[in-house]
Amino acid sequence: MRKIWTLFSQVVTVLLAMYFVVATLKPQWLDRRPRLASVVPILEAPADGGATATGASSGVSFRHAAHVASAAVVSISTSTAPQRHPQSADPWFRFFFGDQAQSQRQSGLGSGVVVSPAGYILTNNHVVEGADDIEVMLNDGRVVKARVIGTDPETDLAVLKVDLDNLTAITLGDSDKLEVGDAVLAVGNPFGVGKTVTSGIVSALGRSQLGINTFENFIQTDAAINPGNSGGALVDVNGNLVGINTAIYSRSGGSMGIGFAIPTSTARMVMESIVQDGKVTRGWIGVEPRELNAELAETFGIPNEGGVIITGVLQNGPAAQAGVRPGDVVLMVNGKPVSTVPQLLSQVAALKPGVQAELQISRNKTDMTLQVVPGLRNPMPRTAE
Repeated sequence: MRKIWTLFSQVVTVLLAMYFVVATLKPQWLDRRPRLASVVPILEAPADGGATATGASSGVSFRHAAHVASAAVVSISTSTAPQRHPQSADPWFRFFFGDQAQSQRQSGLGSGVVVSPAGYILTNNHVVEGADDIEVMLNDGRVVKARVIGTDPETDLAVLKVDLDNLTAITLGDSDKLEVGDAVLAVGNPFGVGKTVTSGIVSALGRSQLGINTFENFIQTDAAINPGNSGGALVDVNGNLVGINTAIYSRSGGSMGIGFAIPTSTARMVMESIVQDGKVTRGWIGVEPRELNAELAETFGIPNEGGVIITGVLQNGPAAQAGVRPGDVVLMVNGKPVSTVPQLLSQVAALKPGVQAELQISRNKTDMTLQVVPGLRNPMPRTAE
């Protein structure tokens, strides 16, 4: 009996060993599931054969949009001079720490978009912030020095200039016409691997209160955006610029399908102000806004119909001089509806300082229009306006 048991154990051991070897070296021999041929999902081309459907008739290709946009997207590399330690001149400090007293030169990578044949390039402020040296690699491989014309940290935008003419510039699209579900492409230089095009859709519009910028009105997309894409182009299916890729939501540092782009409606205003004046000027009226909720409605004794309620007014500020009072609910600014605090912040900021504007409010269930002359806005905490 013992011999039989020993023989059985040896056979089982050999079979397990053979199974382990096969599972390691030839796992496909053990997989008896039916295999399907590689399936590539194909989107049907629009019946009208529009610009979104180019290439083979069996599917949709974005090659035209990618080609047009890529010609105007550039790679940006920056470097920052090393900072000397405050005690680096001390002989004893250098004796003990040597060359470690001086930090290494810092470098960074990003992307940009040529918006004018004269050499103006739009990118993110955080791409070039604090940089001592900025180099731009054009689509044709040329590398040139760039200088900063102006920056706007409150929208995280910057305008660069290279001393070249007749550059291929991108066409600015109308981001206000975007709708959720529209196809978009992200073009940039992720991780420094080189120019890359990814595709996706518009996942959401008007994203705000993310704590990224002061003025937030982001386009959300699932087109892959990674480090290095910052400042690159988000384009529509015709290759027109609809946004500047700026940030991602990620737990790993890479794309997780949630990316954010600054719409061209914002970028155009900032760019034109910087090119013309070297800076961005914004309006300010001196109020403290809050989104109306049940608690505030009860406190001020007004109906809870949503909107933006003014909870504080700066004494002798533009709003106070126009007759705005705490408890007023803002309905419109210069004819544009307002329903959230970010909308009010953006609408007031778009006003020209010193130029009279209309403020439509509701007070004691009565609508009225006030004339306000906005002042010049200085950078301030996001919660104040």
